[in-house]
Amino acid sequence: MAYNDTFIRACRKQPVDRLPVWYMRQAGRYDPEYRKIKEKYSLLEICQQPDLAAEVTLMPVRKLGVDAAILYSDIMNPVASLGIKFDIVANVGPVIDNPIRSAEDVRKLRPIDVDGDLSHIIETIRILDRDLEVPLITFAGAPFTIASYLIEGRPSKSYIRTKEMMYAEPEVWFSLMDKLGDMVIAYLRAHIAAGAKAVQLFDSWVGSLSPADFRTYVLPTITRIFAGLSDLPQPKIYFPGVSSGELLPHLHHIEADVIGLDWRVSIAEGRKRLDNRFAVQGNLDPYILTAPAELIERQAQALIDEGLQSPGYIFNLGHGLFPEASLDKLKELTGFIHEYSESAIKRLRVAEGAN
Repeated sequence: MAYNDTFIRACRKQPVDRLPVWYMRQAGRYDPEYRKIKEKYSLLEICQQPDLAAEVTLMPVRKLGVDAAILYSDIMNPVASLGIKFDIVANVGPVIDNPIRSAEDVRKLRPIDVDGDLSHIIETIRILDRDLEVPLITFAGAPFTIASYLIEGRPSKSYIRTKEMMYAEPEVWFSLMDKLGDMVIAYLRAHIAAGAKAVQLFDSWVGSLSPADFRTYVLPTITRIFAGLSDLPQPKIYFPGVSSGELLPHLHHIEADVIGLDWRVSIAEGRKRLDNRFAVQGNLDPYILTAPAELIERQAQALIDEGLQSPGYIFNLGHGLFPEASLDKLKELTGFIHEYSESAIKRLRVAEGAN
């Protein structure tokens, strides 16, 4: 079977014969086979076993026919190397034993040691680089999102402690941003050296900030991260998470290739706010997967038609898959995206030729 590079070409705004599709959290609890694995092992225990983590990464590629794999991991994995103790608690999320609350807490953070502390993740990437016939996307959590867990001690809806540090102790905040930025750069560079074909920076909760606060407290570090990866040819994706549409106009100068959109902003409006500088990825509301198949296809068709108005579109969800999603509906959706986009691209080429 020939290597499928459709995803990479779309990231680079190159011509494709059909639109690529992958799904955030595509290796997850919607899959009964994965749920059986989770009965024996926790997320972190799976990550510690490269052969098993690679197999979980491969499962949705085989079952769904998607055009890219995303590494089975968690955004919290690299912070263990900094000296942070945490657990991923069921129905809660990351819970931190030693939250960051002071300048001294930030000072104690160690530099990341990818080879020493995270060799299991690097080995997983090497296995997948050998076995995959589609590109492997690896990822890191962006500094604001990671900081929100480290400071709050667990997931938060208000981010009150996080914003308190930003506003009241900016020197401590920026010191933490610097350390987390260094962590992300080193971590993703190691991923690419091991065989990752693209990297994504997840900033799941940065949409909780105003545009002014984003520009002041977060964007300098995001800019530095992508500048620190800019010498590497692999595509880079920034996903500013949910409710982030108002932040898009402030991303024009970052050295990324693709921006992920959530479902609150249309593809056309997202491109407009981004000055059409980037390929875009998204942005089906994941909860549409609870709807009848006809409605899912109708919404997917509208996204495809909109996405094909300019080069550089990758079909995805506006956020991650949820446990109640249907494996069968995902298979059908993936097939529909491929079939409909292929015929739509052929029609566009015929029309362009006629003109």
